[in-house]
Amino acid sequence: MTFWLSAGIIFTLLAIAVILFKWGTVRCVGVTPVRTFTFIAILFTSGLDVGLIMFPLTEFAGYADIKASPEYAFANPLAIEFGFWGFLIWGFYFLTCFYFCVIEPKVKFFEIAWVRLINNIVIIGTCAFTAFLLLSNLPWYLPSLGDGESIIPTFYLMVFAAICFAVYSSTDIKYVRFLSISTTWLFIALIAFMWFGAFVGSDAQTSAFVDNLTLIGGYFGNINEFVLPLNDYHAFYLFWWFAWSIMIGQFTSRFVGGLKTYQVLAAMLIFPSIPIAIWFSVLYQYHEAGIATAGLKNIAMVFVGVVFVINSLDSLIRLYTDNLNLTVKRLGKFNYIALNVVALSLLTLLFKFDFLQIQWVGALVIALFFGCAAFIGYSKLKTVKNIEGSPKDNKLDYTKIETVS
Repeated sequence: MTFWLSAGIIFTLLAIAVILFKWGTVRCVGVTPVRTFTFIAILFTSGLDVGLIMFPLTEFAGYADIKASPEYAFANPLAIEFGFWGFLIWGFYFLTCFYFCVIEPKVKFFEIAWVRLINNIVIIGTCAFTAFLLLSNLPWYLPSLGDGESIIPTFYLMVFAAICFAVYSSTDIKYVRFLSISTTWLFIALIAFMWFGAFVGSDAQTSAFVDNLTLIGGYFGNINEFVLPLNDYHAFYLFWWFAWSIMIGQFTSRFVGGLKTYQVLAAMLIFPSIPIAIWFSVLYQYHEAGIATAGLKNIAMVFVGVVFVINSLDSLIRLYTDNLNLTVKRLGKFNYIALNVVALSLLTLLFKFDFLQIQWVGALVIALFFGCAAFIGYSKLKTVKNIEGSPKDNKLDYTKIETVS
């Protein structure tokens, strides 16, 4: 699996280099373009899930224990955490976003029956994994509702409610902009709230935040270390990013609003990484200073985490239901909601009982990457060489999102 993962990463980086060389200044326009701030908000909130909120406080100590994991010795725990979530790996999303915006309309690889089947298995499986992550982390963040370890009926109910909300919001694409922008502002508010609890006080506490941000520089000084998997846990993260990449690319490609290719790459690498760096720097202070998060802080993190789950599920549900023609128009709203709620609830339980693993999903995505490249090389090479930009039918109309159902 490690060889397969490494091959997928190298292929991805080479593909990005080819895209920049051939189409670096091409203007990218999706079928439902939005303004840049909205596009970044959709990218950030759809491209991340509850793990961003809930994982770091449980992971810093493991990255600091270099006796148990000497492979982490090259950088500090904050830089390691950022390396698993920020900057370079957002290039996965760029590759798929550009492909579905500019190349796929000409190639139509994902319209092949077996490819469509695998693609939708990936999307549905990752939907369920997103809900499972929320379920599995709730005991740690809300120990007052249980014993801090067991998943109790209340937690199942919370995840079920998030699934129901996401399915309902997916019934109309007009909810996307509102949900994405609202989630972005909620996350900013959470950062401010947690920052206040960690740093407000003496000058030394305030300077600690700057010191923490500086620590993230350890990532950029050792960025080459993060390209290939450091260990099995890093491999898990990388497979997870691959699993998300193909569907986030499909979804976000719809909303690209006229940015040039190199600008899309810069936007994807830089803008999401800024709030991630700030958030991790705040959480690192809680870890280093031993500041408790029990009570209102944990509730706030869980609330925003649930909103992230809703946002992610909304985009993914919309994607696979469109692909499978299981739309509201065809099924009716009640049948649409019932079908998706039942399916995602059952699949979430499969992850709970270890019948599914996200690594398998990521490996499938890498197979699709290689399959697509082989298909292009065998039968569509001339077509791809002649591509000059996004489809001409994609007009730069920012009001279109208001009229698409």
